[in-house]
Amino acid sequence: MNQDETKIYTADPSALGLFGLAMVTFVASSQKLGWTSGTSFIIPWAIFLGALAQVYACVNDAKKGNVFGATAFGGYALFWFSVAMTWMISNGVFGEAMKASADVKQLGIAFLGYLIFSVYMTIASLETNKVLMVIFILIDFLFLGLSLSTIWGIEAGHELAAWSEFLIALVGFYGSAANVMNNTFGRVFLPVGKPLGIFKK
Repeated sequence: MNQDETKIYTADPSALGLFGLAMVTFVASSQKLGWTSGTSFIIPWAIFLGALAQVYACVNDAKKGNVFGATAFGGYALFWFSVAMTWMISNGVFGEAMKASADVKQLGIAFLGYLIFSVYMTIASLETNKVLMVIFILIDFLFLGLSLSTIWGIEAGHELAAWSEFLIALVGFYGSAANVMNNTFGRVFLPVGKPLGIFKK
């Protein structure tokens, strides 16, 4: 009996996932830094770039058996879906009663939960590459700042979150570009740095 084996090759989705992360944080940080105002025009970018692009990366990383990539992209995709809905509530999309009953400290608790998630993902990122490691460290500072400003009203927390988010965008663009160019050229065109090699044997 003859058996034919078909191998399905799935391209690394990290470039698109990192681009989605970079774009949404680039736009969102402009509002936190006071360069732009309001959240209405950030919502589409949160849904399509922050959320859907990372959902795509999550699903394809899962197909490749990449637990780290699937969890990271999936976790932050769901974050941006939630943030988009939060902004919709605050803009009165679901009615004034829902807007009026919102407790911003509940959002702060969610940020604190994501800080916990990001810390253990940061530890795991030490065994990926240095670009991802830097992104996750910056994400830690982002959620620390958001938690401080939202739960306890510490103004410095808002500033920390704003600049961390802006830097996430810049490093995210670099990581996306490196993934595209290194794979396309078949060589290291933009270095991403070797893993630290602390935990993985």
